[in-house]
Amino acid sequence: MVIGQNWRMARAARPALTQTVGVADFKARCLEFLEDVGTRGDALIITKRGKPIATVSPIRPEAPPLKGLFAGHIKIAGDIVNVDWTDEWESTR
Repeated sequence: MVIGQNWRMARAARPALTQTVGVADFKARCLEFLEDVGTRGDALIITKRGKPIATVSPIRPEAPPLKGLFAGHIKIAGDIVNVDWTDEWESTR
């Protein structure tokens, strides 16, 4: 947990993690914290007298649907439903 003026330097030196900040510090530097949440993707836990009261987390973009993902990239050759694998397995020889 890093609170105060060294917060920005400590953030640059470590990977993305959940940050904990007091409510007074959050109120004073709200826009800075929100900008950092949006750009780095870190979550932020806001505490009041040491107890967590709120969480600020970035909005993740929705994943693209899987249906139709390979449309135009794959060509089906042959029958994909009734496949004869007997020549491929040694146990059936």
